[in-house]
Amino acid sequence: MNSLNRKTFLLSGVALAAGTVASAMPVAPAQKKYPVVHHAFFWLKNPSSMEDRAKLVAGVKTLAKIKTVKELRVGVVASTEKRDVVDNSWGVSELMFFEDLEGQASYQTDPIHLEFIKNCSHLWDKVIVYDAIEA
Repeated sequence: MNSLNRKTFLLSGVALAAGTVASAMPVAPAQKKYPVVHHAFFWLKNPSSMEDRAKLVAGVKTLAKIKTVKELRVGVVASTEKRDVVDNSWGVSELMFFEDLEGQASYQTDPIHLEFIKNCSHLWDKVIVYDAIEA
C-alpha cells in the first residue's frame, strides 16, 4: 500500500470511528425553563439529630408529587469554605421550580403541601423562604 492510499485509509477509519461514537452518544433533551423559583431553608429543632434531618428530607421529597412543582431539589449543608458571605446555619433546603406564579400559589394550598406541614413542622425551629422570578 503506497503512502497516499495508507493515509487515506487511516483517515477514513478515524472519521468512521468518530462518526460512530458521535451517533451513539445520547442527545440531551432541550432544557425547559421554569421561571419561578421557591427556595426554603429549614433550621432543625435538633440540629445534631441525623434521624430528624432524614425525616425532614423524606418529607420535603414528597412535595415533588404536587402537579405544579416542575422540579425539586433537596439539599443539606455542604462542607464548603467558611466565608463571611456563607450561611451554613440551616439544616435542610428545598429548591423548587414552577412554570408561573399561579402554580406557585396553588402549591401553597395543595393537600400534599399541607400534609407535609402537618407531619414535619415539629422537626423545624425556623423556616425562611426566598421566592424569585427570572429577570
